[in-house]
Amino acid sequence: MELRHLQHFVAVAEDRHFTRAAERLMVSQSGLSASIRALERDLKAPLFVRSTRRVTLTEAGRALLVEAERVLAQVRAAQEAVAAVQGVVRGTLSLGTEQCVAGVHVAGLLATFRRRHPEVEIRLRQEGGLVLAEDVAAGRLDLAFAYRTRADSDQLRSVPLATEPMTLLCHPEHPLAAAGPVLSLHDLAEEVFVDFHPGWGPRRATDAAFATAGVPRAVSLEVNDVHSLLDLVEEDLGVAAAPRHFRHKRKSLHAIPLTGTGDVVYETVALLPPPQATSPAARALMKLLERSAR
Repeated sequence: MELRHLQHFVAVAEDRHFTRAAERLMVSQSGLSASIRALERDLKAPLFVRSTRRVTLTEAGRALLVEAERVLAQVRAAQEAVAAVQGVVRGTLSLGTEQCVAGVHVAGLLATFRRRHPEVEIRLRQEGGLVLAEDVAAGRLDLAFAYRTRADSDQLRSVPLATEPMTLLCHPEHPLAAAGPVLSLHDLAEEVFVDFHPGWGPRRATDAAFATAGVPRAVSLEVNDVHSLLDLVEEDLGVAAAPRHFRHKRKSLHAIPLTGTGDVVYETVALLPPPQATSPAARALMKLLERSAR
């Protein structure tokens, strides 16, 4: 099994198309097809189901994809580690982030990183916390900034960034706006909520708080971005339980602290692989983040 065969396989798996993958890899389509056939012969299993329009992974292909991505990430990390010993950080920094993560200004951090390490190609993807955690653990991302959604594991560790209490956001004329200086979760049992999809960290933290308190909650309006959430609340279509710093993004909304949430807070973290698997670029980025926090 050759390394280039794995690289070709991952490209086809990502694009689900031989022609597009060949164009991205800058190889001929016939050469790419031959590479995949050689890999299938080595593994004695078909990896793709081919059709005239697209290709899909077989069960064997799906199993290989996980390991192939991990192997390629380790090879890349080894190359970058050698460069780092020589005093140069180069290669690729693959970063994921949830929206509006407290404790880090992602754009400013990346701008500083690019000035310090111009030979590193930065790749950024925005996604929900569950997907980000899976991608860091699988080696598809070097690190991610997210709301904490699960405990550390053998393939994933977390570095705390910030914690925030739960805050209710509502329209200024909503009845809850005049209900008092603080509210409990039980005060919200009959409300219609605006929230993120379940894969996003703030949604999972809010769900956990209400479940722990034994308070039913109706999430009728689900969104994938902060500004849509704030727009819907501003139109009085629902209320939102959100991290405290969200209130500064829409001054027209009424913000009320929530009590009785127990130990549930919105905690943001940097998700990384184990230290021995952390790329030099990821380590350099975390050093910049630590300096900016001092």
